[in-house]
Amino acid sequence: MGIRDKPIAPASPWQNGFAERLIGSIRRECLDHIIVLGEEHLRRILKNYAAYYNGVRTHRSLNKDAPISRPVQRSGIMSSHAILGGLHHQYVRI
Repeated sequence: MGIRDKPIAPASPWQNGFAERLIGSIRRECLDHIIVLGEEHLRRILKNYAAYYNGVRTHRSLNKDAPISRPVQRSGIMSSHAILGGLHHQYVRI
């Protein structure tokens, strides 16, 4: 498949663009808008955000699909499902 690793210097996370992109997305789209009340609360928020990020959120590199692909629904009534207390929404057809 032509996949190769990209070694980075130890203790230099800014050299890993993939990790920096993900951490930036988590901060911009989630943590900048929520007050975290403790470690367990943070874990629950991040778990919900990971489910949203992989199952609902569109990615430009995947032709506006989510990493966990889902079928296109062409007919039905639109419904909105709040994610992370309404910070994000999932729109589906019923």
